[in-house]
Amino acid sequence: MTNTVKGPASYFPSIERTYGRPIAEWKTLIHASPLTRHMELVGWLKTEHGMGHGHANALVAHTLAESGGA
Repeated sequence: MTNTVKGPASYFPSIERTYGRPIAEWKTLIHASPLTRHMELVGWLKTEHGMGHGHANALVAHTLAESGGA
């Protein structure tokens, strides 16, 4: 039986391939940012790191959910 990854984490392999950094490094950057709101962080990833909206949204959603953020 194959476990299919669903939700935001399903984007992780593509994010790593496309932007050349492991997910743990992206999460560290998000936690180090002075920004705390979901859409602020998405905009920051898009502007400062050239990330597409879907990838940025998935990464922020997963990171904030893990840390109990909004």
